[in-house]
Amino acid sequence: MSPEIKLTLPDPNDSSGERIPIPEELSILPLRDTVLFPHTVLPLAVARESSVKLVEDAIERNRIIGIVTQKNAAIEDPEPADLYTHGTACIIHKMLRFPDGSLRLVVQGLVRIRIQEFLQRRPFYRAKVEVIREQAMKEKPIEVEALSRNAMNVFQKIVSLSPLLTDELQALVMNISDPGRLADFIASSLPSLSTETKQEILEAEDIKARLHKLNTALAKELEVLELGSKIQSQVQSEMGKNQKEYYLREQMKAIQRELGETDERTAEITQLREKIEAAGMPEEAKKEALRELDRLSKMPPAAAEYTVSRTYLDWLTALPWSKEDKQEIDISRAKEVLDADHYDLERVKDRILEYLAVHKIKPDVKDPILCFLGPPGVGKTSLGRSIARALGRKFIRISLGGMRDEAEIRGHRRTYIGALPGQIIQGIRRAESKNPVFMLDEVDKIGSDFRGDPASALLEVLDPEQNFSFRDHYLDVPFDL
Repeated sequence: MSPEIKLTLPDPNDSSGERIPIPEELSILPLRDTVLFPHTVLPLAVARESSVKLVEDAIERNRIIGIVTQKNAAIEDPEPADLYTHGTACIIHKMLRFPDGSLRLVVQGLVRIRIQEFLQRRPFYRAKVEVIREQAMKEKPIEVEALSRNAMNVFQKIVSLSPLLTDELQALVMNISDPGRLADFIASSLPSLSTETKQEILEAEDIKARLHKLNTALAKELEVLELGSKIQSQVQSEMGKNQKEYYLREQMKAIQRELGETDERTAEITQLREKIEAAGMPEEAKKEALRELDRLSKMPPAAAEYTVSRTYLDWLTALPWSKEDKQEIDISRAKEVLDADHYDLERVKDRILEYLAVHKIKPDVKDPILCFLGPPGVGKTSLGRSIARALGRKFIRISLGGMRDEAEIRGHRRTYIGALPGQIIQGIRRAESKNPVFMLDEVDKIGSDFRGDPASALLEVLDPEQNFSFRDHYLDVPFDL
């Protein structure tokens, strides 16, 4: 490890750096995404083999090297065309060697330089350079003074807004009177400035042009920070408001629990949620019910939609999604019931018993629909009631005579005032069982007009291939008939 050299931080207004003699030929150290300004102290990591040799050579000489920035940081071994021509002559204050062969340096910028000609490429770059001296100003022009003050004020605002910059920078910038060094100090202190912007400021030899470029970059940076601060304030305000509301609601609930009181609306929502969980709905129906309940909980009771949403949830929770009558098919008992209720009609009763026998042997078969045809008064309806009694199921009868509206079967959509489910869903709700004996009476007397054809709507109800997912317009979720 090389001996350490004591590091002395420069006075911002001290011009001793410019009095250090700069050789006409310098070793050139390329940097990635880093721009070194005059009078700036910068730590560097050096790992390239060529760069390590360059530093070792400089330590043996006068410790003065030239630093330039690569145009493209991704290039591992840059050519002269890949380097900016403007850079900074600097002195190496400290060097530390690590076990992996890499070096850590602390360098201090001295003056701006311009590369005129590359003299050597291997093992490291050496070039003929021209030192760019700044002319001392006895009196600052008014425009330069205005630009300097504006840059100083904007920089102080940026420091106060940025979490990455320390407050000490505000005091440091106040102590710099030279406008050129002020621009260099501010540009080197802002990590958010792009490498291209910093390079433009470094290449600006005229102080007024340099301050113009700096003020443009500072104005953009301040605008970004102010917008970010505004967004952050809005987010924090909204979060604070939500947290406050949540905290107060939780406090209110805790107080009500201690007093043995319960908010009526909260109790109503809780009760509905419990009903939904206990209803045994299919996944799709349960998801829709919970979505509607969440919507209801955020809706004021005085809203017009509140009653509509509440009625819809009442219908969903009242349906027997998983309740069914346990049936034990006893052919002998069924024959006794049919004989007791009806005289003769032997062919009809035999067909019914045959239907029940098949269903007993293979209960998972899709049941066909029995159709009773005959003149009025021969016992069609009472046969259906007898079948229900023989099976131990509920009996539901719907008369379709004179029905002309398709909505009587499939229900009305919820967008209509006073909308209700169709007669099929209403009958199942009244039965309080998902497997009643359902009789559709007077099918031959169905009418049709401009409101639709109920007979066509019955197809979905009667077809075993479709009725396992019957979708009522009001419920808008499938129900297994």
